[in-house]
Amino acid sequence: MIDELGIPISVAWDLQLSGPIEACQGYAKRCAKMDEVEHNTPLLLIEGVMMTSTKNMASKATKSKTAEQRPGTAQFPGQDMNQILGVLNKYKKVAMVGLSANTNRPSYYTATYLRDNGYKITPVNPSYDEVMGLKSYASLADVPGPLEIVDIFRQPEEVPALMNEAIRLGAKVIWLQLGMIHEKAAEKAKAAGLEVVMDRCMKIEHARFHGGT
Repeated sequence: MIDELGIPISVAWDLQLSGPIEACQGYAKRCAKMDEVEHNTPLLLIEGVMMTSTKNMASKATKSKTAEQRPGTAQFPGQDMNQILGVLNKYKKVAMVGLSANTNRPSYYTATYLRDNGYKITPVNPSYDEVMGLKSYASLADVPGPLEIVDIFRQPEEVPALMNEAIRLGAKVIWLQLGMIHEKAAEKAKAAGLEVVMDRCMKIEHARFHGGT
């Protein structure tokens, strides 16, 4: 009998009890006793089972590695400590897209920390008139003056349009928060001359370099 993965039931059972090598050896012995099975069939079956088992284990390992990757650990070409520190030191105006007035939200923590450490925060959120006592703008286009850092706290599907707007308005940096990665949009922004930081929190990175909490 064959299971849904194409593995003989007896081998699948042995795989659970012993392991791929022992299971295949046991199955080979059983096949050798069958008159209708040609002499080389057990070896071919062993190779097939081993290949299937190896592919399944590799696939699970890849999925596990992806699932276990923690926000803030992804690496991208050109994004390193020197680049991030340079951005934090050079630019002090931050337009925070999606900044919430909810004091329990990560965007609020980040904004208050950055403001307390010398950054000028501009909320960009059409849901509020004010956030942290600061006027909130409906869109990046409504923000007065030149843009420096555009810090995005929005859903991934909104990133390309926001990056296009930031490029059009002459922003210097696009910053995507923890867990936010959009490599295609990032490449477009870089090609337009902007610096891009992805999967990093401005608060955490500033505290890392300047000893904040």
